Amino acid sequence: MNAVQSRGSRAILTFLGIGLLSGFMSGLFGVGGGTVIVPMLVTFAVFTQKYASGTSGASIIVTASVGVISYAIDGQVDWLAALLLAIGGIVGAPIGASLLHRLSEAFLRWFFVGFLLVVIVSLFFIIPDRDASVPLNVWLGIALVALGVVTGILSGLIGVGGGIIVVPVLILVFGASDLVAKGTSLLMMIPTTISGAWKNARNHNIDFVAAAVIAVATVVTTPLGTLVATHVDPFVGNLLFAAFLLVIAVQMGLKARRASRNKKEA
Repeated sequence: MNAVQSRGSRAILTFLGIGLLSGFMSGLFGVGGGTVIVPMLVTFAVFTQKYASGTSGASIIVTASVGVISYAIDGQVDWLAALLLAIGGIVGAPIGASLLHRLSEAFLRWFFVGFLLVVIVSLFFIIPDRDASVPLNVWLGIALVALGVVTGILSGLIGVGGGIIVVPVLILVFGASDLVAKGTSLLMMIPTTISGAWKNARNHNIDFVAAAVIAVATVVTTPLGTLVATHVDPFVGNLLFAAFLLVIAVQMGLKARRASRNKKEA
């Protein structure tokens, strides 16, 4: 019996609340929303980590699509850059999954926490130009594919969303506008998320009712988050994104600490 059948309307309201919050965060920061959906499903809907991840991935397809449309209306999506990132992500994800049991989870999580802390500090010093796009030539194109590969590997290894990596790197390294970075990040997520959702569906790791309710709720708030992102000052946008990344870094650090403790006890 799934969560909806066992908890009735309370579960539906829980899924609606999760979808409304994750949709707004997705539109505001250019992330898929899984960093919000997964822990909330585990905490408030009593989902297992695997079931929550599968359900989140299925709902994010809709969330990312709505976000892309919202950013594309204002011309804030670099379609070619997103394609190159997606190609790399599709290559990297299975590599990460295959390395999952060969590398130290605790080390990888601490490494990622370090990466996030560097990004957070950098966001206070580098203010994105709203008129900037992603510059492209052969070498930068290769670099985008490589970034997609790294993103895919980390996603497969420790379950981080692509937007948490892609958005700050596009801003800090490629000099993209924060809005273009967010819109492009959401677009590159769609093909990789569809691939993951297909696999999770075959493995029965998706609660389709929960995914549908969450997805419908995100349709309401994702455009709102996008609207807020386009109207806030770039520096304020950096501060908000830094605060969001800090929350993710704390969560990742706690998981790394738990993984280290479990390894010592084993």
